[in-house]
Amino acid sequence: MKTLFTSESVTEGHPDKLCDQVSDAILDAILAQDPKAHVACECAVKTGFLMIFGEASGNFDVDYEAVARRTICEIGYDSDDVCFNGNTCEIMVRMEEQSADIAMGVNESYEAKSGLEKGENASIGAGDQGMMFGYACRETAELMPMSLQLAHRMAKRLATVRKDGTLPYLGPDGKTQVTVEYDNGEITRIDTVVVSTQHSEDVSLDQVRKDMMDYVVDPIIPSGLIDDQTRIYVNPTGRFVIGGPMGDSGLTGRKIIVDTYGGHSAHGGGAFSGKDPTKVDRSAAYMARYIAKNIVAAGIADECEVQLAYAIGVAEPVSVMVETFGTGLFNEEKIASLIREYFDMRPAAIIRRLRLDRPQYRQLAAYGHMGRTDLDVMWEKTDMAEELKRAIGGASSK
Repeated sequence: MKTLFTSESVTEGHPDKLCDQVSDAILDAILAQDPKAHVACECAVKTGFLMIFGEASGNFDVDYEAVARRTICEIGYDSDDVCFNGNTCEIMVRMEEQSADIAMGVNESYEAKSGLEKGENASIGAGDQGMMFGYACRETAELMPMSLQLAHRMAKRLATVRKDGTLPYLGPDGKTQVTVEYDNGEITRIDTVVVSTQHSEDVSLDQVRKDMMDYVVDPIIPSGLIDDQTRIYVNPTGRFVIGGPMGDSGLTGRKIIVDTYGGHSAHGGGAFSGKDPTKVDRSAAYMARYIAKNIVAAGIADECEVQLAYAIGVAEPVSVMVETFGTGLFNEEKIASLIREYFDMRPAAIIRRLRLDRPQYRQLAAYGHMGRTDLDVMWEKTDMAEELKRAIGGASSK
């Protein structure tokens, strides 16, 4: 049976991604001064205007406006010619301290208060309730879905050829999309590729389309997966001069599927950017990816989805769920038991194991938080795979 699956990515100049990057740049600046700070910073953007709002508590002194302007200009919005100017845009800041009611549960977990558990790993509670998902599969070297990885690579390539001067007429805003065809679960071809990129008014559509093929599509999409039926659309509206916040409003946390698995896995709904790691929306999602990736790397399954769920103020997850889509060596109950034995999923333990209390987040706020083997992030390591292999050496399969 043949099926199609599509994933999209966006460039760092997309209005929503601009907001994600400003939120995470502010988080990085705060964590550089106080690794234990509590932060929930969001942004909204429209023509000539950016608003920074949320909560932050800790021992730091950060100039929010200066961080935002620097980030916007680094993205490429540094003149009126590209529809947004970080040097001159209006910026409004509405940041307050974290609610004392929330802090009460996060600073000391339910287990610690009740005397049920002692030790540093039990010290803090989850920053909110909710469920988070991690996923891994064997479609790419990064153990990520191919449709998403190809879309990310093209989006990143758009930024590269803009910034290095290869295609100086490009603007910061852009989108990519890839549709993969499967035959009985195996990738057979690329069905559709879409590239939409902001450009200056003086360049022709024919030139844009030629350059996108030469510099973005052909270097990224595997030629062996393209055939005479593959559809490639470049700027299908015919014009993309007005982009960025002038063309569309932006908001932190509005590209959560781009940030994770491109729709190949479930999503709990929580965004990442601007949140410190006591917020399990972020830290537990990274942990779930780390677990799923190590399960696949260990050969326990070819495809793995892990769900973790938490109650606010409670350290231990309330549930751990595993789905291997029929590819597991063992039934899901056994794999979930293995996960509980080998992975500490309490927030303090996650923060320590994955080194989440250090500035590193702005670089993740575009082109995906998962599958980033180009960056030194701990949740992409497969350092537990060998230990898991040894653990299952004598176990009987399902």
